[in-house]
Amino acid sequence: MNTPDIPMAGLSIAAVERDTGLAKDTLRVWERRYGFPAPARDARGERVYPAEQVDKLRLIRRLIDQGMRPARLIDLAPDALTRMLEELGGAPACTASEHGARLESLLELVRLHQPEALRDGLQQLLMKMGLQPFVIDIVAPLCTRIGEAWLRGYVDVPAEHLYTEQVKGILRTAIGVRSTAARGRPAVLLTTFPEEQHALGLLMVEAMLTPEGTCCVSLGVQTPLDDICSAAAAGHYDIVAVSFSSAYPLRHAIDGLRSLRASLPPTVELWAGGAGLRTAGRKLPGIQVFTSLEGIPAAVNEWRKAAGIQP
Repeated sequence: MNTPDIPMAGLSIAAVERDTGLAKDTLRVWERRYGFPAPARDARGERVYPAEQVDKLRLIRRLIDQGMRPARLIDLAPDALTRMLEELGGAPACTASEHGARLESLLELVRLHQPEALRDGLQQLLMKMGLQPFVIDIVAPLCTRIGEAWLRGYVDVPAEHLYTEQVKGILRTAIGVRSTAARGRPAVLLTTFPEEQHALGLLMVEAMLTPEGTCCVSLGVQTPLDDICSAAAAGHYDIVAVSFSSAYPLRHAIDGLRSLRASLPPTVELWAGGAGLRTAGRKLPGIQVFTSLEGIPAAVNEWRKAAGIQP
């Protein structure tokens, strides 16, 4: 009797790309050139990346964003990478191994349908870390792990919904507390395109923008393009920001963004990001595409410099 293949624990190359912001081609080149990452192979021969390697890749990506070269980082242990980030003022308050164990613990609470324990754990981390690091280091990678766990059958659909609703509630509360002080420019209009019903990515973007003192207004999800344009004009917004999940067809996203860019006044910037746009950057002139959430604060500062506004 044939037994079904049991998926290996770990993340696929697509999931690692979404989690870390490192392109699939980059991961393959590093594997050949440096011997890291060193993924296992599942029954179908597909790459499977252990959680500890993904944690190290996330640290490497953050150091690259700080101007470091990959060749200098690849052979370093996670704790050494963490210390480098601390020296640069951008490290998490725990080692890579501790961070990985923390994420696995939260994933287990999701799997076991423990909403109160999950909410308490997430809120404690939010208070300890601050809103932006919480989104970057906890919410974003946990979303990726839960998605992969669902594909493996480790987490069921109700558990995934439980996680999403808990995080949305926590982020909305945190944004609301901070939004009273966030009335400055740029004024940002947030939304998604029709048929894009995932709201969590939109909230994550708002959570990155609000501590920067920006004035954010969300239209929610699935807004027709004509309505986005009319709302941008009526509210005199500086930026329209659109989020795409991995489920949204890339071609539809590109076509819609080009149409929206052509309809918006040239003085209104168009920002876009999310897992659905990982490979779209060079195809979208006139549109700022974000491959990771970390780039949002710097983009706000650049906008203010160009506008002659003091931060």
